[in-house]
Amino acid sequence: MIEWIIRRSVANRFLVMMAALFLSIWGTWTIIHTPVDALPDLSDVQVIVKTRYPGQAPQIVENQVTWPLTTTMLSVPGARTVRGFSQFGDSYVYVIFEDGTDPYWARSRVLEYLNQVQGKLPAGVSAEMGPDATGVGWVFEYALVDRSGKHDLAELRSLQDWFLKYELKTIPNVSEVASVGGVVKEYQIVVDPMKLTQYGISLGEVKSALDASNQEAGGSSVELAEAEYMVRASGYLQTLDDFKKNIVLKTGDNGVPVYLGASRGCRSARRCAAESPSLTARRSGRRRGDLALRQERPRGDLGGQREAGVAAKQPAGRGGSGHHLRPQPAYRPRHRQPQLQAAGRVYRRRPSLRPVPVARALGAGGDYLATARPVLRLYHDAFPGAQRQHHVAGRDRHCGGGDGRCRHRDD
Repeated sequence: MIEWIIRRSVANRFLVMMAALFLSIWGTWTIIHTPVDALPDLSDVQVIVKTRYPGQAPQIVENQVTWPLTTTMLSVPGARTVRGFSQFGDSYVYVIFEDGTDPYWARSRVLEYLNQVQGKLPAGVSAEMGPDATGVGWVFEYALVDRSGKHDLAELRSLQDWFLKYELKTIPNVSEVASVGGVVKEYQIVVDPMKLTQYGISLGEVKSALDASNQEAGGSSVELAEAEYMVRASGYLQTLDDFKKNIVLKTGDNGVPVYLGASRGCRSARRCAAESPSLTARRSGRRRGDLALRQERPRGDLGGQREAGVAAKQPAGRGGSGHHLRPQPAYRPRHRQPQLQAAGRVYRRRPSLRPVPVARALGAGGDYLATARPVLRLYHDAFPGAQRQHHVAGRDRHCGGGDGRCRHRDD
């Protein structure tokens, strides 16, 4: 048989050469265009449902939010397992589907059942689906660092949430820009019970006055001297003085108004640690504003050259803002280089930001973060399912104890 093949090949040298050339071209094209993942996505097809219930204890979140969601998601077609996690002010439900299920079909089915269960949730509570990303979709991490010492963590977080975040979302295939760390600014109303009693004002009246004052309204238009003027009532509260001087709690018998500032005062503060698990983010032992990019589920193909890192030249800062951007990549697979290059272009549009390599490890392939701890922490901070309460089909829940946790018990 082998001798016959050799004789036929020698007799038809031209056809053999053409077949070899065709196989070489086809093999080269296949190597270039075949998608390759540096970290293959071996995770299950899952959809995450996140629900915010601010200020509520884990057991209340469990009974009023997590339990209705988990029992409803058990009926989703193709759902293999439903898990629920509850923590202070947050609820997370993981719907895991059978292998081979189209992820976009799964998201559409979960969305249909979310509309059905919305009426069972408490007033003002709305459930939303997580981003279209997987556990290995995190592609880049950076930190905003203030070297001038003139800006606090609240200003750095505001810069990220209101400027950088939207610019980075314009990068192709970026599904989410998750902000971790920093300080989320808020205004707190601190009332004096003695003064409220003195003026005859209840705490409910204070809340009603806040709701009625923080809004805008349109007043149609007024025609004057053959000209039309639009009428608008502007009443949004933006500064501390607006809270103190523009909110009337009560008008006395003599017509003198009682303002909110008379009850005691208002202050600007950060959220408490229980409501902001991101406050645990640290860099070099100090609290930081830590941020991450996550890629969409359909990742790009293999292409391009592996670069040492995202580099950008820092022009002269505007007014000496002192903002610097310090990238902290955990891994940089070749198929994700377009997203990193696009992120570098965004940074160049911010003259006061400068990416700086953090650590070199794992050879000459590029700049890597030496420890794997931030990888796990950042992914879970995007959807921090606290291991407090766990629901699985066929298991009972048990809540109680001094630690405020809920545990499951097998049937």
